[in-house]
Amino acid sequence: MKIGIPRGLLYDHYQFLWKSFFENLGAEVVISQKTNKKIVDDGVAVTVDEACLPVKVYHGHVMDLRDKVDFIFVPKIMSIHEKEYICPKFCGLPEMIKTSISNLPTIIDPTIDFIKNKKHLLEIVYEIGGYVTYDKRKIRLSFEEALKSHQNYKNKMKQGFFPMDLDKKHEEKHEAKHKEDTQKILLLGHPYNIYDEYLSMNIVEKLRKYGMTVITQDHFSKDQINPQMNELQKKMFWTFGRKMLGAALYAMEQEDIQGIIYLSSFGCGIDSVIADIVERRTRRNSKKPYILLTMDEHTGEAGIDTRIEAFVDMIKWRVENENYVSTHGQYISAR
Repeated sequence: MKIGIPRGLLYDHYQFLWKSFFENLGAEVVISQKTNKKIVDDGVAVTVDEACLPVKVYHGHVMDLRDKVDFIFVPKIMSIHEKEYICPKFCGLPEMIKTSISNLPTIIDPTIDFIKNKKHLLEIVYEIGGYVTYDKRKIRLSFEEALKSHQNYKNKMKQGFFPMDLDKKHEEKHEAKHKEDTQKILLLGHPYNIYDEYLSMNIVEKLRKYGMTVITQDHFSKDQINPQMNELQKKMFWTFGRKMLGAALYAMEQEDIQGIIYLSSFGCGIDSVIADIVERRTRRNSKKPYILLTMDEHTGEAGIDTRIEAFVDMIKWRVENENYVSTHGQYISAR
């Protein structure tokens, strides 16, 4: 039995959980190719125009798996934390896939909703595992082992790793680089934007080549993020929005973080709100440079490269000339 997992949307967030789970049950797991031009073009061609780029790309990943597997795992995700939601498009993702793409194999589309609590998690796990085996004990034990893999992955992320770092060659390279660098950049964005090397135009490696240590909201602990959010007047009910905004507020207070980059998808409703709050707070409460990079299927890499280079140059100039930064309305001559 072959089960396909599209390498899109929350794949990088849960890759080790579901891959390990299905493999522990004895299924062969097939992951779609890394995002490339064909996958983007295929997804754009079949998806409604109103969808954001990550959703279009997800369709392309499903098409990449269509003729290779017996099942494709496309969960209907409503909520992954109590009293919080994620993007509404995740709620209708299986229906969008089935409507837009023909000749699909069986879709495994359980509903995952933790808005109240995780009380029924095991029932969801039994439903998913039931496609492979009826042995509930085996399903439960397989999931417990998968959770260990998932937790190990999360621990690696807290240490400053990225999904692309988690092979032997990259891991050694990252550890050497992480010790060497002193200037840090906070890269904010949904995981399917910042961790997809094709969609992000390899922004992490580009910043590293400029001598920057790159961190994201996933590199902070809940003890660093949640206290920041508790000071807001209203609760942030988007899970990823809470993490991004909390990380930004925390970063504003850290002297070793020199700047903030927000990578957003054009047409993303959540990003339009969170990015605006982050920008306003950054400009009001800190002196850290901030830049918003918005992408869609028409975004050119040359333009992104130019903005990244200018942003890094500005940070390096400020570090070298810390006492010579002009304030508004006041002229300070160069040395």
